[in-house]
Amino acid sequence: MGEADDLHGPPHVERYRETDGEVGHEWRGTQTLLLTTKGRKSGEAKTTPLIYAPHGDDAYTVVASKGGADAPPDWSVNLKDDPEVEVQILGEKFRARARTATPEEKPEMWRAMIGEWPDYDEYQTKTDREIPVVVLERS
Repeated sequence: MGEADDLHGPPHVERYRETDGEVGHEWRGTQTLLLTTKGRKSGEAKTTPLIYAPHGDDAYTVVASKGGADAPPDWSVNLKDDPEVEVQILGEKFRARARTATPEEKPEMWRAMIGEWPDYDEYQTKTDREIPVVVLERS
């Protein structure tokens, strides 16, 4: 296990930013990005480390699983009010627009995300909520 394997939440974000992802991009056998959304109540920037997969030439996918909880993660709820986000992958930071994958495109994207984190299938069995795949498209 590497140093980043034990990182969660704010410490993960801090080390990722300090090292341009040298610590934190690779995490428990997969890869993470930093997603910054605008808090729907506070209006403040909120950053979350998330497992991701590339999609096409200019987009990335993430999963709004919250470990299979019945309530969606705060970051995904924030996107409903403001889909404009900032993404950091390693040392690269860019603006993106977030959207939920369509029913037609979700199966392929879900398979790609299962390739990154097989537990997503288990998370879906824990909740009646359909766990969405979120597409982050560079803007």
